[in-house]
Amino acid sequence: MCMKRIYQKIAKENGISVSDVKREMQAAIDSAYKNVRKSQTEKELLENITYQGDIPTVEEFIESISSKYKCQIRK
Repeated sequence: MCMKRIYQKIAKENGISVSDVKREMQAAIDSAYKNVRKSQTEKELLENITYQGDIPTVEEFIESISSKYKCQIRK
């Protein structure tokens, strides 16, 4: 399913706009990366996300997680 349809589905289910969905998702990612009090597990999980820049975009975050998940299923 493409990202546009995912955003639309989430927005519809929550009665909010697509831009609100994207903004809230990015805020959650930003918070996770900016939190200085992460557990070791959280640090390791975030270090395994592939992205460019200081903090991943929603698309980079989801793409990285989904590609790793697909690889685990195939093993």
